Amino acid sequence: MTTKSSAASAGTPIDLVNGVYTKLPKNVALGRKRLGRPLTLTEKILINHLTSPAKQELERSRSYADFAPDRVAMQDATAQMALLQFMTAGLPTTAVPSTVHCDHLILAKSGARIDMGVAIDTNKEVYDFLRSVSAKYGIGFWGPGSGIIHQVVLEHYAFPGGMMIGTDSHTPNAGGLGMIAIGVGGADAVDVMTGFPFNVRWPKVIGVKLTGKLSGWSSPKDVILEVARVLTVEGGTGAVIEYFGEGADTISATGKATICNMGAEIGATCSVFGYDQHMSEYLKATGRSEIALAADKVAEHLRPDDGALYDQTIEIDLSALKPLINGPHTPDLAHRVGAGVAKAAAENKWPLEISSALIGSCTNSSYEDITRAASVARFAASKGLKAKTELLITPGSEQIRATIERDGLLADLEAIGATVLANACGPCIGQWERSKDITDKTNTIVSSFNRNFPKRNDGSANTLSFVTSPDTVIALALAGRLDFDPITDTLTAPDGSQVSLAAPLGEVLPKNGYDAGADTFVAPPADGSDIEVVVDPNSDRLQLLEPFEKWDGNDFIFMPILMKAKGKCTTDHISAAGKWLKFRGHLENISGNLFAGAVNAFTGAVGEGLDRSDYQVRPYPEIAKNYKKMQLQWCAIGDQNYGEGSSREHAAMEPRYRGACVIFARSFARIHETNLKKQGIVPLTFVNPDDYDKIDEKDTISVRGMPPEPDKPVRCIIHKKGEIEIEFFANHTFSPEQVKWFKAGSALNVVREKVKRSKK
Repeated sequence: MTTKSSAASAGTPIDLVNGVYTKLPKNVALGRKRLGRPLTLTEKILINHLTSPAKQELERSRSYADFAPDRVAMQDATAQMALLQFMTAGLPTTAVPSTVHCDHLILAKSGARIDMGVAIDTNKEVYDFLRSVSAKYGIGFWGPGSGIIHQVVLEHYAFPGGMMIGTDSHTPNAGGLGMIAIGVGGADAVDVMTGFPFNVRWPKVIGVKLTGKLSGWSSPKDVILEVARVLTVEGGTGAVIEYFGEGADTISATGKATICNMGAEIGATCSVFGYDQHMSEYLKATGRSEIALAADKVAEHLRPDDGALYDQTIEIDLSALKPLINGPHTPDLAHRVGAGVAKAAAENKWPLEISSALIGSCTNSSYEDITRAASVARFAASKGLKAKTELLITPGSEQIRATIERDGLLADLEAIGATVLANACGPCIGQWERSKDITDKTNTIVSSFNRNFPKRNDGSANTLSFVTSPDTVIALALAGRLDFDPITDTLTAPDGSQVSLAAPLGEVLPKNGYDAGADTFVAPPADGSDIEVVVDPNSDRLQLLEPFEKWDGNDFIFMPILMKAKGKCTTDHISAAGKWLKFRGHLENISGNLFAGAVNAFTGAVGEGLDRSDYQVRPYPEIAKNYKKMQLQWCAIGDQNYGEGSSREHAAMEPRYRGACVIFARSFARIHETNLKKQGIVPLTFVNPDDYDKIDEKDTISVRGMPPEPDKPVRCIIHKKGEIEIEFFANHTFSPEQVKWFKAGSALNVVREKVKRSKK
């Protein structure tokens, strides 16, 4: 529902949208004049949200810019730490519309009704905290059962040409409605909620030109799986992925959201599509006709200019695109459905039998997704077929759940053996309790999710996770095998006949409109100043924060290496989710998982290394705790794309809390690199990537010339036994403003000081 005034309502106020659109034509013209060329859609939206469009630099990959986003969204796992930080800032309310969404803390086990009841009881302390903080500071609160943050944002808050940040890496989902939506850590959210600019490097723009039209078993999911294959998990780093071409206009708004959602898997800052008729229709269907009419008036500015300049262009013919299935262990490992994945499975000895098939998540739980999957299920049921493996369905929101139940789609899926889970993230983020009989051995799962790192879904390294479209998941569930090709292969019906599955048929929007379902939104009171937020000092789930100490003015010398990672070291490896989610509001307790999943480059062991205090082998969290007690500054070493995955700032706050000063890596994922800088840690990349190999377990490292100077490499020294020293240089991406974060001890300390000065 579009609202007229309330910024903390269950919809985006039309006056906010009109404010963005009023200045858009002037700022687009200014951007064309300053750059002397046509503009991408990305540039139009970003220039329109600069705090000073006429003065700030616009050089891609170099300039740092200050932006004023329109809103902030937080999910319950990350909101705890973000709001604990905001509480220390000293402001009475948030400066921009902000919302909290309770979607991460619900464990999938028995089905929606039972799981929801258990979650509400188990997480009462956290939910009460989030609800009271939201009420006190003017934040909209979406309670448990509302749905997944990104689906709810798409349904209620996203609008073409807007800009938002969210404390979840899949915030770019809103790009399906033409919005620049960027996943960030909680410290960035605090900046914006306190009224300070969002500071980020001006991105590159990668164009993806779409031609043709999807048909048959091919779906929007296959588009992003193909892009992931081409660009890999690092290919989008430092870039916005902008989709254009006649093919783009053939894809529904929710299909566009699926594509934008998984841009997080290629490291992109975000992804975006230009405004079109599909977006207009979706806005109207979700009660936002006023926004659609307003967007129509500035439509020419909500699409890229003809001749827009891209740093790289990829072309995909949708008509020729075939269904893909990507994995395991990484979302860019693409195979053709059927023979392609069969060949890879034979070469790698992956089990072909599927132990579980899952549909939903923020990526693929739209009405169109479910109608396509249900059409396959309905056809199969008419032939007497049922799923040959566990089949789990996760509705993306209460609105989606209520609508697909009303329209009989859940019944179609249940008819082939599906179990419906709560409107929450569930197995996609590791909130999934499975039998050890399954997870103790190598097993294969298929899902329509987005991320498939080891241990991601169920905490087991034995689970091989593959991602594909919802309709392909249904087909594979009916076959029970990974190598089934729904286009060419047949299934044996109970009567012995061979059945060829009919291609999926979807409905973009429900003919009878959306059913809102239960009302789960709580608006804050007009004045929350009298509300008391209570945090029990003895709680094991919530802990008030103490500011990190400012930099002492000295170089970092003779730092022991707490951890050197080999291969992937994602945020799941640095700060695991799953059972640790319950500690997301307690920095000390969650630090008990620090580097627990990291593979030791020296020994191959997982989660343990050499404690330099006594040369004993211990789990990394214990070593870090020991070093903190000794007040010992330390460093860690990452490999390629260190910090890939979630936006969780805990992966930066934990090492900072335990005494880390520097993280070296061959390369960093964008969000994590920023999170490290926000918390006062120095992320450095080897000028020569081979220097990674020169560092041994018993070495120490010094970093000279602190603080880091923008655009100047840092001199570092490896100290080896026998007084041998090896000099190397490392790069950094600190801007002048970010150097202030480092000196202050964290970006939040800078914000606190600014707020103090503003009150004088």
